[in-house]
Amino acid sequence: MSQKIKTTAARVLASKLYQAGCRHAFGMPGGEVLIVMQALDETGIEFTLCKHENAAGFMAEGSWQADGAPGIMLTTIGPGLANGLNSIANAYQEQVPLIVISGCVEDGEAQSFTHQIIDQKALLAPIVKAHFQVAAGNMAIIADKALAIARADPPGPVHIDVPHNIADSELEYDDQQPPKVTPGIWPEGESLNRARTMLAQAKRPILLAGLGAMHHNAGDEILKLCESHSMPVITTYKAKGIIDENHALCLGGHGLSPLSDTVILPLLAKSDCIILAGYDPIEMRSGWIAPWDSSCAIDISHADIQHGMHGAAVKFVSDVGSSLARLASDISPVAPGWPDDEIATARAQLNTMFGDRNEWGPHKVFATVRNKVPANTVATVDSGAHRILLSQMWKCSSPRTLLQSSAFCTMGIALPLAIGYAKTISLNQASQRRHNVIVFVGDAGLEMVMGELATLRDLMLPIVIVVMVDMSLALIELKQSRNNLPNLGVDFPATDLVAIAQSYGGNAQWIEDENSLENALDEAFNIEGFSLLACRIDKRHYSGAF
Repeated sequence: MSQKIKTTAARVLASKLYQAGCRHAFGMPGGEVLIVMQALDETGIEFTLCKHENAAGFMAEGSWQADGAPGIMLTTIGPGLANGLNSIANAYQEQVPLIVISGCVEDGEAQSFTHQIIDQKALLAPIVKAHFQVAAGNMAIIADKALAIARADPPGPVHIDVPHNIADSELEYDDQQPPKVTPGIWPEGESLNRARTMLAQAKRPILLAGLGAMHHNAGDEILKLCESHSMPVITTYKAKGIIDENHALCLGGHGLSPLSDTVILPLLAKSDCIILAGYDPIEMRSGWIAPWDSSCAIDISHADIQHGMHGAAVKFVSDVGSSLARLASDISPVAPGWPDDEIATARAQLNTMFGDRNEWGPHKVFATVRNKVPANTVATVDSGAHRILLSQMWKCSSPRTLLQSSAFCTMGIALPLAIGYAKTISLNQASQRRHNVIVFVGDAGLEMVMGELATLRDLMLPIVIVVMVDMSLALIELKQSRNNLPNLGVDFPATDLVAIAQSYGGNAQWIEDENSLENALDEAFNIEGFSLLACRIDKRHYSGAF
């Protein structure tokens, strides 16, 4: 039974977030949010001080990836919030339920007091699902609405502006929790019957899983459907591991590699039934525009996403897993899978394309690390040439074990994402998951967020950072070359990353070959604190690699 509680607006917000499962907040405080920060702490939500607000947003995403509760990003007024824009935009495109709490002054005061004042609502309008400014007495309803909107499909960031003179205002509120929304299931009718007929008659069915399948935890239903129909599974990069990528029917994650497209796109063009399971093409490159005959596609989406990238004969917005089960009920395949071992052949081609190589380079680095770390290791990877190659090589046995920005594709995300993830799991699973978080980042990406090594030091998290040192924006240089443009603005001098990491209290060393990498990994898994392994590679090894 609910009851009226007398408290402050800040404590109401903190209580609502705690009830939603939130236990971590990340950011940099300022005078306008001190009361909110204190309320979070008193309620049981631990605040982590970051070195930059942008990194705080990425850490909040890592926290959500670890425990499923919405991420919390706390910033002060004006420059504090503006600093975090990139991570908020990333959350918008990557479908991350992020609660962005910022300080502000109330409208009346803002008419005369202009120090650090900007239109924060207008600033965030294109990159948040909703904006709220708290007024006297309305914190409870705003918190409930913000959480509901952030978690509704497709998930995303919601901004709450808390005026500093409202945060400690007293109010009474009803602590009753809002009812949970039950996702819809595909109903009987013409749409479902048509889809069932398409599947029942298919001789070359294929399933493409994306973000929505992850949001709805549809892995079990995907595996059952594909095994019963000998149906191969393709995923986007974000959905890697939705079924074990070592499974004979899994063709892995795709979308940004022209090389892998030479294998995957012909299969999609040849298929007579493409089942889209929570697939959002925001992760895909332009080569994936209209990659199949729309009359052959069944689109089961987690949200009504308007994109124009592909068509479908049948589209339904619903719970992805339950609707897949409903689609496949009482349907027997007309043939035992694709003929002529086409799927096995495709798997073999991909394994050859993205297998280990004898020479020292990015392939050898990724293969060596994959062979040394446990299967359930959670890896994060930054944007760049190394990310595309790693996403093709790194096999995931379970979902959410390779974390990246594959829609917004922002740099500087891998390290803070790993910090937020490791910080969250450290409280409950430290004995089981110790040293099982690893970061892959380029030297340019690391230099964007170098200050967060101090955050890592402060938290004493046992994260292993593998840096691909090639002194170049290698992916951009490849694009210059493909467009017959000169090398310009992509190379930079070497930084002594090992010395910097050591100055932050980390274990760090230069890596020049496979043996030194194996030995360094053994050492890194047996020490306290973080390790940085700076792998010197030749950027030329990326040419033709993906």
